[in-house]
Amino acid sequence: MNKKDTVVFDLDGTLLDTLEDLKNSVNYAMRHFDYQERTLDEVRRFVGNGIVLLIQRAIPGGKDDPNFEEAFALFKEHYGKHCNDTTKPYEGIMELLHILKEHNIKIAIVSNKADFAVKELNEIYFKGMISVAIGEKESEGIRKKPAPDTVREALKELGSTAESSVYVGDSDVDIETARNSGMDEILCDWGFRGEEFLKEHGAKIIIKKPEEILTFIGVD
Repeated sequence: MNKKDTVVFDLDGTLLDTLEDLKNSVNYAMRHFDYQERTLDEVRRFVGNGIVLLIQRAIPGGKDDPNFEEAFALFKEHYGKHCNDTTKPYEGIMELLHILKEHNIKIAIVSNKADFAVKELNEIYFKGMISVAIGEKESEGIRKKPAPDTVREALKELGSTAESSVYVGDSDVDIETARNSGMDEILCDWGFRGEEFLKEHGAKIIIKKPEEILTFIGVD
């Protein structure tokens, strides 16, 4: 991998451990309809493709369930208020971001999480370090990952090119996103999918600690 001047991060499962708060908001909606609550491991498998699919996978009847729209609205309302109850950065992430900033590496977040939540969490945890944070904007005609739309928007805002950038994520969606965007990718095994899953989906570079990113992008 050539030296890079830009790192684009996924959010959930990459920078932040958001799983418990997502599970709690999913189950808030499920309880409203007396549906079976979902376990942490189930929600781990459901995330990665945006919140519409998260609720579609969680609700018994999927999108055909007559309560789907209301359940989706309840989830969004609850998560908007509780997206930071237990969420925290993974170990080593804050130190990594400080080093990237010290070396003038440009940083962005691109996520399939709702845009409002991405921006709120970025403001809470990474203010002053990450200037560009983009979430799901399909209502604006911008396709979510693995389409390259949001990544390209982030690179444009940063004044970066795909060739000079690397995408860091934790899932098969992130692998596809990087390749659809013409970028090298780095996958982390501490996220929502794990090393074995990532290998099965063709990941070429898998790291166990955030600091390993520095070696791959050419930061001493």
